[in-house]
Amino acid sequence: MTAPLDVSGQALEAQPEAVLEGAGGKAIEGRSLGQIAWMRLKRDKAAIAGAFVVVFLTLIAIFAERPFGGLIALFGDPPNLPNNDLIDPLTSAPIGAWGGISWEHPFGLEPVNGRDIFARILSGAQISLLVAFLATMVSVVLGSLLGMLAGFFGGWADTFISRLMDIFLAFPLLLFAIAIVGAVPDEALGLKGNALRIAVIVFIIGFFNWPYIARIVRGQTLSLREREFVDAARSLGAGNSYIIFKEVFPNLVAPILVYSTLLIPTNILFEAALSFLGVGVAEPQASWGGMLTRAVDYYQTAPHFMIVPGLAIFITVMAFNLLGDGLRDALDPRAR
Repeated sequence: MTAPLDVSGQALEAQPEAVLEGAGGKAIEGRSLGQIAWMRLKRDKAAIAGAFVVVFLTLIAIFAERPFGGLIALFGDPPNLPNNDLIDPLTSAPIGAWGGISWEHPFGLEPVNGRDIFARILSGAQISLLVAFLATMVSVVLGSLLGMLAGFFGGWADTFISRLMDIFLAFPLLLFAIAIVGAVPDEALGLKGNALRIAVIVFIIGFFNWPYIARIVRGQTLSLREREFVDAARSLGAGNSYIIFKEVFPNLVAPILVYSTLLIPTNILFEAALSFLGVGVAEPQASWGGMLTRAVDYYQTAPHFMIVPGLAIFITVMAFNLLGDGLRDALDPRAR
């Protein structure tokens, strides 16, 4: 025979502390989706390294020059200040070994005019990141809005927006940008000089790149509009605008964020290509692509002049790509 069960009140009474405590006596706490994604992202060392580089470059771009800081003035010469006394008049090369590298000029000097490469790298970071971030913002806003409209309403709206995507994707963007930027007047819309050129480049890159993100958003929206929470909101009397921006859009934030981090390095390369071809920002404003253009004539005698801006572009693009891949894995682990 088995022993009788103890059915006393003390034995049957549940202990709340036992339910709320896990191994080791620690309280069990629920985690939001954001906390779970952050835990996954922290385990990706490459993505964290990329994030640190991105934050570091962004801070450098913000505080490189006044009025926000002045790192260039603190650590070196102004980017457009010539150092003719440090240039060999016979060879037009910087005096000294390794292209004039010294404590005062850690990345060396440009041939012919002797401008400080370190200062020009910092100044060029401002142009590259400014154009990349603003152009990405334009693409994300247009692509997200049109993609949601096409995917949610379907029918003629989907057909019209989809054909519009095909038309924009058919444009030879680089040739189109060269033609437009080359034809920009010296002054228009209250802007002139490099400010006008930057505005035109941002418009071209952002306006013609929106179909890429629009296709992703459209596909996700087609799936989300059939979900139960959308039917529930519609049954409670919610309008289309409420469902799009309050129910559908929050579920699109993750793919939009991931694609944005992958679009930024593409825009950095595009701006550098325009500057390299001579239709980006004009001298004396520093830009990484423009520095590579000038380095073509001196890569045999001053290879550092080409290596430094090339490494700046490579490290920046690599950092954004690593961060984007890490965000994709953290926000959607099924995509691995």
